[in-house]
Amino acid sequence: MARYIGAVCRLCRREGGKLFLKGDRCFTAKCAVDRRPYAPGQHGKSRKKLSEYGLQLREKQKAKRIYGVLETPFRNLYAEADRRKGTAGDNLLILLETRLDNIVYRGGLGRSRTEARQVVRHNHILVNGKRVNIPSYQCKPGDVIEIREKTRGIQRFKDIIETTGSRITPEWLESDRESLTIKVSDVPTRDQIDTVVEERLIVELYSK
Repeated sequence: MARYIGAVCRLCRREGGKLFLKGDRCFTAKCAVDRRPYAPGQHGKSRKKLSEYGLQLREKQKAKRIYGVLETPFRNLYAEADRRKGTAGDNLLILLETRLDNIVYRGGLGRSRTEARQVVRHNHILVNGKRVNIPSYQCKPGDVIEIREKTRGIQRFKDIIETTGSRITPEWLESDRESLTIKVSDVPTRDQIDTVVEERLIVELYSK
């Protein structure tokens, strides 16, 4: 299975802002974006102004990197978003938000999306009582996501809950950190998604 295994802090620097790919570290003085607020590479400090296409490409790359999705799955998600009723850009973000790994992260059962994805892949997650280890699984309103009973007591999840205890849960989710359970109460609207992405630019890119 293809996945990015390079330095994730380089991705944040390349996009010119924090993508919150390393959990707690992004909020400390060790954050690479704060220490070196310019693009990586030999010519990082002397980047020229981007063209219209460059802006569109960077916005697509930013969205892919925030949610940890590679090019082909991301393109497939856009194709699905474009087929659905409504605005393609809004539909794309909704599809990204309702991925299982993102919901595990949003509900506080992962300190970062990378860790949430690992929690799913390592068979710790049940959806409606059945084990699901596919991070891209699309959740629906009424779905209940929980940590399976066998692994609830391990130290890792105690540390995660201690770290994410103050994190605000989105309105469309109900998170019970004591029972390590998340319920999808509704489909998120664009106003409820706080990801800083200009989806209009992504639509323009794929519409060429």
